[in-house]
Amino acid sequence: MMGFLWFWLVAVMIVGYVVLDGFDLGVGILHLFLARTEFDRRTTLASIGPVWDGNEVWLLAGGGTLYFAFPLLYASAFSGFYLPLMIVLWLLILRGISVELRNHIDVGVWRSLLDGVFGLASALLAIFFGAALANVLRGVPLQDDGYFFLPLWTNWQTGAHPGILDWYTVIGGVVALVALTLHGALWLALKTSGDVGRRATRSAGPLTIQLAAVTLISLGATIHVRPASFDNYFNHPLTFIVPLGVFASLVGIGLFNRQGRPLAAFLSSCVYLFFMLAGACWGLYPVLLPATTGVERNITLSRALSGPHTLSVGLAWWTVGMALAIGYIVFVYSRFKGKVDLASADH
Repeated sequence: MMGFLWFWLVAVMIVGYVVLDGFDLGVGILHLFLARTEFDRRTTLASIGPVWDGNEVWLLAGGGTLYFAFPLLYASAFSGFYLPLMIVLWLLILRGISVELRNHIDVGVWRSLLDGVFGLASALLAIFFGAALANVLRGVPLQDDGYFFLPLWTNWQTGAHPGILDWYTVIGGVVALVALTLHGALWLALKTSGDVGRRATRSAGPLTIQLAAVTLISLGATIHVRPASFDNYFNHPLTFIVPLGVFASLVGIGLFNRQGRPLAAFLSSCVYLFFMLAGACWGLYPVLLPATTGVERNITLSRALSGPHTLSVGLAWWTVGMALAIGYIVFVYSRFKGKVDLASADH
């Protein structure tokens, strides 16, 4: 029971990070495309300014939860994925620097450089996060001791000894890039007005069609690479509500965006991300990290779980910490509700 509970607690934290920080990344990706003047760029940054750093706390909290709930998984994954984790760390640092410094430097060339770093780092983070999830779904070359090593790429093929990047993980990266770009566009449509808001609304239509296409492609690719991902669905047919939820959320995004209902469209995007990630977790359960070198080497829930005392104490502190985090989120988002209005200095 504790294992089942902690599996889904970690999954919820991952979903929370993607939903909350996902629109931050999407705004960064669109920063140079939808914002064509300095006023527009300041508007896009102001739309995420009060919340972007708080959203990233969920990534740290998820890693910390993984550490004490599933120490074997933490040790194996963080050592095997050392190279991409370092890349992600530097991208997060560069993205934070660009957000914080660009409004403090009144030199055009430096602002342009920081805007470029912000956009590029945001896009690469989305791709790396999508590729990371695809690596987990595909599996990694675990050894008998529970560790593995992945080069950045090999022959771009899946198999017993793949690289971090192959044709399947690239598809995962593209899905994440399109999904988070759309998520950011819907956030801008919700939070901004004027030219930026109108461009964001217009861009959401084509992005929705692209997202539907790459979602179908990723589904077919997952069936090909890891057919076992659908065993839980066939064993528990009621859970087919998850792919139905993905389809319904895509329809909702397109419909609400055309109707000029940005809040409903943005919430539909949140539902899409929730069902996509929850569906991936359910496809893995009870495996936490599949092995391409044989199912007997899979890191499963029972193998990776901490002791009962650790989990009980951790649950008490996790509850307190999450109550504080959720309270902070509710306060910040309610305090800065409404559209950005730089002209009157109101929000």
